[in-house]
Formats: sequence, structure tokens, C-alpha cells
Amino acid sequence: MKKLVIYLFTIIFLLKGSPIFSYSSNPKDFINELVNEAISYLSDKNLSKDQKALLIEKIAIDNVDINALGLYTLGELRKSASQSDIKNYQETFEKYFLKSLTSRLTEYSSSKFEILGENKKSSNYTIVNSKVIPEDDSPEIKIDWRVFTQNPDKPLIRDLIVEGLSLARTQKEEFASILSSNNNDINILISKLNEFVNN
Repeated sequence: MKKLVIYLFTIIFLLKGSPIFSYSSNPKDFINELVNEAISYLSDKNLSKDQKALLIEKIAIDNVDINALGLYTLGELRKSASQSDIKNYQETFEKYFLKSLTSRLTEYSSSKFEILGENKKSSNYTIVNSKVIPEDDSPEIKIDWRVFTQNPDKPLIRDLIVEGLSLARTQKEEFASILSSNNNDINILISKLNEFVNN
């Protein structure tokens, strides 16, 4: 499941930051254009692993609400931790998040992708329904993308739901387990995230 999550987030983050391609502000079109363009880059043999990793980092920062995701995954502790601890956590979480994406990049080069529909939940966000058909003929995977549209000209991805499982919620539960085992010490969580980043 972790490989699947990394694969799907790798697809999410690849191209909107490129100056040569402008994506639609419509959530459904945004996801469709972004993912299909990303797949073409993943399969580009002229790009090295390091080049793809740098591309992911640049574009993820621009197109995913990493700050909101980081705060959500921290849970209730975000309300009581000091501002300096929150800042340190956010900086570490971003590095952790980006490394998680790049760690499996070369394992995935192509897939078929299809938009199934969309469900506008409010003026602030839309759920875009889709499926991915793996190249190895394994079962297709249903994916829902939570697209945040508070700024209608710049959609941001807030969460990915794979076969009913929310990535954000799963990550929050993993972090909560670490914190509950360490007296809710945010510095222990930061240390464990740094261990992953530096390994």
C-alpha cells in the first residue's frame, strides 16, 4: 500500500510548475491534464532519476498544500505545540514528504489513467474520481483526489483517497502512534522524520 501511495503522489506532483504548460483551473481538467502530462514525463528516458526527483520537489511545493497536510497529520498537538516547534516540524515534514515521493520514482514509468467524474462538495473543494490501470495487468485502482479551490485560479491537492483509504488520515494515524508512544513529544516525531530524510 505504501508503494501505491508513493506512486500515486508521484503522479500528482509532476508538472503544473513547468512554465511551458498551463493547467486548467477546473478541478477535473486540472487532474486529468496534470496526471497525463506527468505520466509522459515519468516514461521519458532522457530524464535521469535525479532530474525527475528535482522536478517532483519543485512542483510538489507549488501544487500540493503541504503546510495544511503537515498540520493535519500532526493532529491535536498542533494546537498546543510552540510556534518554534511547529515551524521546525513543518520544515522537517516537507523534507520527509518530498523524499517519500522520490524514493520510489524509478519503479513506475507508465500507466493508463482515466477520469470517471467529479463531485463538487462546496465552493472550496471538489472530489475528482478516477482510476489507474497498472501496466502489469494487475487490477485497476480507484482514486479520489481532493482538490482545494478556495482560490479558483489555483487548485491545490489536499488529499488522495485510494480504494477508500485516505492518505492524509493514514499518515495522521501513523504519527499519532509515534507521539502516543513518546509522551506526545513533538521533538521525537521530528527526530524520526529526520532519520528517514537522512537515511
